[in-house]
Amino acid sequence: MAKIPTAAVAASGLIGGYGVARWTKKRPLGGAVLAVAGAAAARQWQRAAGGTAAGALTAGYVAAFAGSHPLAKKVGAWPAVFGVAGVVALASWVVADRKG
Repeated sequence: MAKIPTAAVAASGLIGGYGVARWTKKRPLGGAVLAVAGAAAARQWQRAAGGTAAGALTAGYVAAFAGSHPLAKKVGAWPAVFGVAGVVALASWVVADRKG
């Protein structure tokens, strides 16, 4: 089975979590999507880059989620979510996925 890049897992968690919360109007359900994808990404980050890198990327993932809220007030919800997802995906690729 092909390995899904951690950049895609993390970005999908942020985008999917927001999308599920918005379309179902159930924020806890969106939070579950966010958490499951974050946990899956963290496991892959740990395997690919080690514990320290995984901890830093996980902190970045959580910070991106938190930071998307005030950013959304300035640029709108979807642009904020796509923006932070892109930043997390780039960081994930640089730290864990680039080496292959």
